[in-house]
Amino acid sequence: MTAIECRGLLFDLDGTLVNSTPAVARVWSVFALRHGFDPGEVVARAHGRPSMTTVKEYLPGGDHVAENAIVERGEIEDTEGVVPLPGAIELLASLPADAWTIVTSCSRRLAESRLRAAGMVIPARMITSSDIVRGKPDPEPFLKGAALLGFAPGECVVFEDAPAGIRSGKTSGARVVAFRTTAEDATLLKCGADWIADNPSDVTVVNPGKLNGEWVRFGLR
Repeated sequence: MTAIECRGLLFDLDGTLVNSTPAVARVWSVFALRHGFDPGEVVARAHGRPSMTTVKEYLPGGDHVAENAIVERGEIEDTEGVVPLPGAIELLASLPADAWTIVTSCSRRLAESRLRAAGMVIPARMITSSDIVRGKPDPEPFLKGAALLGFAPGECVVFEDAPAGIRSGKTSGARVVAFRTTAEDATLLKCGADWIADNPSDVTVVNPGKLNGEWVRFGLR
């Protein structure tokens, strides 16, 4: 088991803590077909990035606000099959509340909707697309996530599954654990992942760092 120490743990949401893949595929396939794009390509490109980014790329001359609102409403309402990934609930429960947060490309409303659907804790503070100007792969989301916890990025470990999120974490200065829930190992490594695991069940907290700012030690299977 690989031993890793950090002060802060920054978790992506979709594909890292919750499995929302079926819902994401359904909503973005509807968007793609409505505008004459290939559903598979759109779904793959949309994963791990703010929905507005994808809308702007595919509809450069469109009404971005209106189109994004349609997509977001669809994702909030479609929670069928949204479940926690193996070990996610147990992992978060083993950590002190001030040592971790969620950094997601979802809007706050969507993130809360998916966390509730999966029966998971909604952290008091988290970074969502509502809090940033430049989304993943830009480092801004994880820089703000580290600052939210009060730690330097280099004192944090990012947990991600998507190439854009891995690049965001690495360029922020954090170390990155990548889960094999979305991409193949070669892609995860190419994006800069420091370690690769299957899902949250591969992470075991050895020392939870119960005092504010204390180092958290966990093992990675």
